[in-house]
Amino acid sequence: MARALGIGGVFFRSDDPQALTDWYAAHLGLQIDDFGGARFDPRALPAETRTAWSPFKATTEYFDPSTRDFMLNLVVDDVDAALRQVAAAGGKVFGKVEQYDNYGRFGWFVDPDGNKIELWQPASAKSI
Repeated sequence: MARALGIGGVFFRSDDPQALTDWYAAHLGLQIDDFGGARFDPRALPAETRTAWSPFKATTEYFDPSTRDFMLNLVVDDVDAALRQVAAAGGKVFGKVEQYDNYGRFGWFVDPDGNKIELWQPASAKSI
C-alpha cells in the first residue's frame, strides 16, 4: 500500500495573497521563494519537531476566534518574541502562552486575513 509520508505543503485562499505573504516575511521572517511561498527545510528544525495531522470536530472551539475551517501551527525559535512581533504588526494575540514539559511552549494569534495561527516553540528549541 502507498502511504503518506508527511505534509508537502499548506495552501489556502487569501483576498490579498501578496500582502499576506509580505506580512509573514516581515514579521515572522519567512523567506519567500520565486513561486510566492516559503519552503521549510526539515533539517533546520529543532530535534523532536514533527508535523501533526489532526482533524477536529466541526463544532470545535479550538480554532476560535477565527471563523476559518483550519488553523496553522508554525514552529518558532522564540514564541514570546514572535508574539511581540506579530502584535506590533497588527496581529491579534490572545490567550496566555502555555508550556508543556514534553512538547514545549505554545502561543496564538490571528493574522491580518483572520486565520488563527498557533506558534510552537518545541522543548528542544531552548538552545536555539
